[in-house]
This record gives sequence, C-alpha cells and structure tokens, in this order.
Amino acid sequence: MDFCPTIFDLDGTLADTMPAHLEAWQQMCARYGFAGAEIDGYARGGVPTHEIARRLIARNGLQLSFEAIAEEKESHVEKLLQNPGGVARIEPVIAIAKALHEKGLPIGIGSGGTRSLVEKTLQIAGISELFRVVVAYEDTVKHKPDPDVFLEVARRLGAPPADCVVYEDSESGFAAARAAGMRFVDARNLRKK
Repeated sequence: MDFCPTIFDLDGTLADTMPAHLEAWQQMCARYGFAGAEIDGYARGGVPTHEIARRLIARNGLQLSFEAIAEEKESHVEKLLQNPGGVARIEPVIAIAKALHEKGLPIGIGSGGTRSLVEKTLQIAGISELFRVVVAYEDTVKHKPDPDVFLEVARRLGAPPADCVVYEDSESGFAAARAAGMRFVDARNLRKK
C-alpha cells in the first residue's frame, strides 16, 4: 500500500449507493416522462446528477430546469439512503482509508456528488472522521472527467498533484486522475478480493 497523499472517490469506491441513485432516477423518469435508458450508464460512469438532468432534458426536448430536477432527484436519494442497506460499505477500500488515517497521512474525498449527499453517505457509512478534506460537486466548476475535483483535493491537502494517488471506480474518474497527473487505483478490483 502506498503511503502518500490519497484521494478517494465516494460512490462506488467507498460505499455502494448505486441502487438508491438508480431508484431515484427511475422515479424522476416516471414523473417527468424521460426516456431514461441511458441513466444506468451515466450514473455508473460517474456523471454528476446535474449533468445527467441536463442531458435528459435536452434529449427529451423538455423545457424544465435541470437544477430543479437534480435537486428533486438528490432529495429522493437522501431519503433512500436512510433505508436499511441504502449505503453498503465497501470494506476492502474502507480498510485502506482507515490504515492511512491511523498513520496520520493526508487523505480526502473527491466526489461528483452534492455536499449534502456526500456528507450523508459518509455519516451513514460511519467513516466521516477519516477524511481531512471533502470536495463535492459544489466546490468546482468542472467535473469528472475534468481533473478539477482531484486538483482541488490536492490543493486543500497541501500536496503536489504528482504525489497523489486516487482510488476510483469509473472511467471518467480515471480520466480525471490522469488529467490531474495523478496515479490511480481501480477500486473495482479491490471489491473482488
């Protein structure tokens, strides 16, 4: 295990929240009549909620506010996360975060999720105290696959980007890490162990 400044994605890396996100999107599709077959791919690919909403509205030719749609969807997710199993801890990755934290090494979260959902997920998973820095959707203008979220975590940790390693589970996250000049670990491989 590398002991260097480490950045973790959250959803799909430290916690499996995908069932709640997909159920909330299904509710939104039914309510607004979206043709949403592509939602699964977007959501699993690390595309932020606001961008998924923007794409669905444009693809379906609707005159809706993507911000309002995203906010409503996130509100549904927040409720679903409270259900038993709404946040499933990904123990092998959490064990790495705990080991780094115990050694006093700088670790942070770089997520495309909204701050509210990121904080709620960390709280339900019982791992909030592990992370010195949390960067969420609202903290950057550009999002994965752009490197901004990871660069902002590195800046707040006081670490040169080239010294950082990222734990991620999506292609857009890998692209963001590469663009930031950071090494990355495919966290999907750790789940299999």
